[in-house]
Amino acid sequence: MPATDRDPAADPQARRRHPRLFRAVTRRRQPKLRRTDITVTDEAAVKRAVRAASLGNAMEWFDFGIYAYLAVTLGHVFFPSGNDTVQLLSSFATFAVAFLIRPLGGMVFGPMGDRLGRKKVLALTMILMAVGTFAIGLIPSYASIGFWAPVLLILFRMLQGFSTGGEYGGASTFIAEYAPDRRRGYFGSFLEFGTLAGYVGAAGLVTALTTWLGSDTMEAWGWRVPFLVAGPLGLVGLYLRLRLDETPAFQKLESDVTNVFDAADPVEATTKGDLAKIFRQQWPALILCVALVGAYNITDYMVLSYMPTYLSDELGYSETHGLLILLLVMVLLMLIITQVGRLNDRFGRKPVLMTGMLGFLFLSLPAFLLIGQGGVPAITAGMLMLGLSLVCMLGTMSAALPALFPTDVRYGSLSVGYNVSTSLFGGTTPLVITALIGWTGSNLMPAYYAMGAALVGVIAVACMKETAQQPLEGSPPSVETPEEAAELVMARAPEPKF
Repeated sequence: MPATDRDPAADPQARRRHPRLFRAVTRRRQPKLRRTDITVTDEAAVKRAVRAASLGNAMEWFDFGIYAYLAVTLGHVFFPSGNDTVQLLSSFATFAVAFLIRPLGGMVFGPMGDRLGRKKVLALTMILMAVGTFAIGLIPSYASIGFWAPVLLILFRMLQGFSTGGEYGGASTFIAEYAPDRRRGYFGSFLEFGTLAGYVGAAGLVTALTTWLGSDTMEAWGWRVPFLVAGPLGLVGLYLRLRLDETPAFQKLESDVTNVFDAADPVEATTKGDLAKIFRQQWPALILCVALVGAYNITDYMVLSYMPTYLSDELGYSETHGLLILLLVMVLLMLIITQVGRLNDRFGRKPVLMTGMLGFLFLSLPAFLLIGQGGVPAITAGMLMLGLSLVCMLGTMSAALPALFPTDVRYGSLSVGYNVSTSLFGGTTPLVITALIGWTGSNLMPAYYAMGAALVGVIAVACMKETAQQPLEGSPPSVETPEEAAELVMARAPEPKF
């Protein structure tokens, strides 16, 4: 069929016959930008939003970090004695259970966040996450109550997973919708700064307790302390989140949808982010999100969660030895992650993400060969090679992922895509790697697994659109000053005709 038959707008004769009609269609599709359409951000409000969202993310990864770093101890506490490998696999299987339930949490909390607002749902997920973690610290051991100990552990891990299903999608959406377009990468990087802070807090606390109490006391009762700390942290996070206002993008969508870009599109005229609409209309972006998050999460969990266990169980180092090296690497990543956020604002999300993916593709094998040689310098060098590749993704994903979806279904779509991928690839990473090493007998299996994930990531990054310094889809432009808003209006104004 000729192009003119498919698209009347491409027919010059039709334009000549109906000039007013075509001008009206053009104005509807590309409305003139007005000053009132542009959001001028309040920097103090942006910083409050970043702090509240990042603290919740830090708590999420503190919770998961302490479980990962105590995996060997928890295996002894909650599962029958016998084969150490079986106990460790049982512990990691319970670790993975929380991730298997995460998509359900994403499907519940995500659309709820699109209908009711980001703030309310993020407060609810914070409460549930704190309750689940605190409760684990109170469970009696297998020696005390037998079969019910692992049952209760799995139950509260499922509560953790259900609540975190709405956490990352909401927190990244919250920051992305508050941040000005030109600095979304910088402010978004603080979300992953919270990730690293949670891991550092967990690793630091576990290391300090193990050094102070010793392995026997840690197994007796010391393992409970990190879980019980989550209660007070959850109350602090809840207080900070309840003090926030709803995001400017969501307020505009709710109050006056005609001020939102592309409002002529019926998708943008509703906040009912139901799952049917998400899967029906957003499936290409969902597939891209799953691929990006899968590559990112496999490498993330391998480096930040699994490495201490790898060093102790596969290479024979003490648990404290591995945690101290990982702590050093994570503190370094915390020092540079916001600079990575600035870089992706300046040069684009795609170049920085591609650097991280290619780093894992080409450096994973050399890094694990170095780690396998042993000695603090070699292990640290190998960990740094992996960590510097990872930080390119950590500092960029929280700005890149929310930009894949329009405002009215952003929370729901991101929660579904992120958590399906995390469930399939992220939480299962320690379990899969441990099983692969046991099956093949090769200590290089983590490197091959990371390289496979990175190859998928390279393809996904190549397919995504560049979104740096651009408004979020379905949201008006967001700037830092009234002067910048005026300049943007002038730049978008049509050329005068004489």
